[in-house]
Amino acid sequence: MSKLFTPYALGPLELSNRIAVAPMCQYSAIDGLATDWHMIHLGQLALSGAALLTIEATAVTPEGRISAGDLGLWSDDHQEALRPVIAAVRRHSPIKVAIQLSHAGRKASSAVPWEGGANVAPDEAGGWQTVAPSAVPHADGETVPLALDAAGLERIKQGFVDAARRAQGLGLDAIELHGAHGYLLHEFLSPLANRREDDYGGTLENRMRFPLEVFEAVLAAVPGMCVGMRISASDWVEGGWDIEQSVRFGRELAGRGCHFIHVSSGGVSPQQKIPLGAGYQIAFAERIKRDTNMPTIGVGLITEPQQAEHILQSGQADMVALARAMLYDPRWPWHAAAELGAQVTAPPQYWRSQPRQYKALFGETRLGQR
Repeated sequence: MSKLFTPYALGPLELSNRIAVAPMCQYSAIDGLATDWHMIHLGQLALSGAALLTIEATAVTPEGRISAGDLGLWSDDHQEALRPVIAAVRRHSPIKVAIQLSHAGRKASSAVPWEGGANVAPDEAGGWQTVAPSAVPHADGETVPLALDAAGLERIKQGFVDAARRAQGLGLDAIELHGAHGYLLHEFLSPLANRREDDYGGTLENRMRFPLEVFEAVLAAVPGMCVGMRISASDWVEGGWDIEQSVRFGRELAGRGCHFIHVSSGGVSPQQKIPLGAGYQIAFAERIKRDTNMPTIGVGLITEPQQAEHILQSGQADMVALARAMLYDPRWPWHAAAELGAQVTAPPQYWRSQPRQYKALFGETRLGQR
């Protein structure tokens, strides 16, 4: 039996298989509000056959957006803009839906990727003043962020809490806190970005403090809900955040009741040197899974069904998440199930699409034709 298509649970969240659609920024919101693009984009992915669909990085405060086109959840208006999208998904798909809550920190105020993705200065159209653990820019020549004071830390933590409550109010199934890719929570963890000399900087314990405080506050705000975190397991820069520190952080999260850890890498420094290759981050997931005993999601250039199956069969991760591969092929789970001899959920409107050689792909179907 294919392990990829066996049920699995992330804490309280029961899933029909072990495939997740990773969060993928669309840069298509207006003032943080969801648009018809989100209806189309999330709607097609909801029919993919994956067990879990994660809504893109969603800013908890206005200045926490990566770009002016980022999705937000910092007000009730933002909650209401997402509501019809979630309702449509629920009407037509059994997929579970998570949301990734984020603050971009010093990497905020950027142009959208198809306009170059460069930092936008505060005095330019579409730009604003960024904030971070320390007044250290992401790259030379970029905006110098304001170092967060105690009031700023509290404001952002409350932003995460309020956004989490709105996510629960939307009936979402899980929350993933974005602690990866050089955004704010990762910036606190990494000594490359965090130069503070107070209780939130210096030692590993201090650098972990704010991300752990945010996690604890969010978990307490949404009782009964699945809450996990995405991390970058390595900065891929000497002297930066690394796998040993990631294991320590994972253990701290596990001890606080974290339901899963989603293991990515990189993003905090333009000096990173990443050896890209198929499944290049899976060794990190394997180590964290082994040493924290927490449900672990592996991600990163997972493109082939047999590759995903091997990751699970060998115990390197408990689930796999796909991003670009799912954009390229929104029916990837269908094709994986066909290749691995498994079954997948599909809407009845599409039952007639299964090829004859895979007639059991969607289980027992009763089709009439007029």
